[in-house]
Amino acid sequence: MQRSTKLDIATTPTGNRLPESLCTHRPTCPTADSPDREAAHTIASHPEQGWSLLCNSVLVFEDTGELLPDGQIIAPHRPLAAV
Repeated sequence: MQRSTKLDIATTPTGNRLPESLCTHRPTCPTADSPDREAAHTIASHPEQGWSLLCNSVLVFEDTGELLPDGQIIAPHRPLAAV
């Protein structure tokens, strides 16, 4: 898969514009729309608040929910305990 050399820009609800990917290392991490997006590197972690920011601009919450750069919400997908 080839990546564009220009910055892909995502607009936030507040109107601020952020790069769609903050990944600066090689090989690059999975994009926010990839099924393996959670494999991206953590660039900011706030365990006291229950969230981390990945370099593909995905916010991952401690309950395993996610917020994608386009505003899409991914419901928590924690495995259920065996009964």
